[in-house]
Amino acid sequence: MKEVFKDLGITLKGEKSEFHFLSDEDLKNLSAFFESKYIPEGETLWKEEDPFNYIAFIVSGKVEIKKEAEFGGMNVIVGIYSKGALCILDESLKKVTAVALEDVSLAIITQENLDKLIATNPALGAKLLKGMLLTVSDRLRKSFDRLTVFF
Repeated sequence: MKEVFKDLGITLKGEKSEFHFLSDEDLKNLSAFFESKYIPEGETLWKEEDPFNYIAFIVSGKVEIKKEAEFGGMNVIVGIYSKGALCILDESLKKVTAVALEDVSLAIITQENLDKLIATNPALGAKLLKGMLLTVSDRLRKSFDRLTVFF
């Protein structure tokens, strides 16, 4: 478990990371709120319509995100994410399926642990949320860039 959080720290503090502002002390304090999970290559992390109650940071490996098309049995790959990417909770059912393209290590924070973090250490919770917001904004910007290629 320590290895996953060491790797998460390296991932989050990378020079191009939206979490570059986190200190080593911040990472140490955050680790108490996270769990680690390993998914072997080829396994499904979740399917469309599965409940969603956590945030997952990819520490290592690659994950394919796909959406079932209207044409029955067909899927559209909407993204392939690797180290540093995150999947956000939204308290609804998942809208996509995720499959491990390689062995994947995740660092997961549940809704319950996120609430505990914000209640016990609001400043650190705000830093985590800031990094997640910056990450999602960057992903959205890249999605727009990819869409313009088609037009």
